Amino acid sequence: MDHITAKLLLFNKPYGVLSQFTDLDGHHGLAGFIKDKNIYPAGRLDHDSEGLLLLTDSGPLQARISDPKHKMTKTYIAQVEGNITEEALANLRFGVNLNDGPTRRAQVKRIPEPSIWTRFPPIRERKNQPTCWIELQITEGRNRQVRRMTAAVGYPTLRLVRTAIGPWSLGNLQPGEWKEEAVNLPAVKSPPARTWKKKPHA
Repeated sequence: MDHITAKLLLFNKPYGVLSQFTDLDGHHGLAGFIKDKNIYPAGRLDHDSEGLLLLTDSGPLQARISDPKHKMTKTYIAQVEGNITEEALANLRFGVNLNDGPTRRAQVKRIPEPSIWTRFPPIRERKNQPTCWIELQITEGRNRQVRRMTAAVGYPTLRLVRTAIGPWSLGNLQPGEWKEEAVNLPAVKSPPARTWKKKPHA
C-alpha cells in the first residue's frame, strides 16, 4: 500500500502559552518556541494547562488526532485540592454529568506526586488544605473537560499536565522543548474518473 509521510511535532507546552502561533490577551503563542509556520496544532490545550501538544503539516493526521470520532486516548495528571476519595474516583470512572451532558467512562487512579518540572507561577495553596495527584485517561476533548470533571466530584484541579495522546507521550521533554517525528499515513487514492456514454437517440 502506498504511504505518505507526515511531519509530527511533540511539544511540551508551558503554562500560560496558547495553542496557537499568535499572541493574544497578554498570553504568548507558539511562535516564540516553534519557527515552522507550515504546521498547525492537532487539538488544543488551554493556556493554564501544561504538557503535550501535537502539531502537524498533515490534514488527515490532524483529523485523526483531534476528531472525537476516533476516540484517541488522552492521558493527564492532575493535582487536585483535597484528599480524593475512592467514591469520587469511582464516579469519575463511571462518568459524571456536566452541563453539556454526561462524560464517557474514564480510567482514573490516584498516583504519588510525580517528579516533574516546577510550574511558574506556582499553584495557589491554602493553609491546612492538602492536595493529591491523580491520573486520568479520557477519549473525549470537551472544553476544559478534566477540570470540570474533578470539580463535579468536589475536588477542583489546581494543576493539569497532559502526558500522552494516543501512542505519543512527553517522554523527557521539558517545558518549551519539542521533537519531530515522521508518521506514515496511507495515501488517499483519487476515485477513478467517470466516463460518460452517449445515449442513443430514441
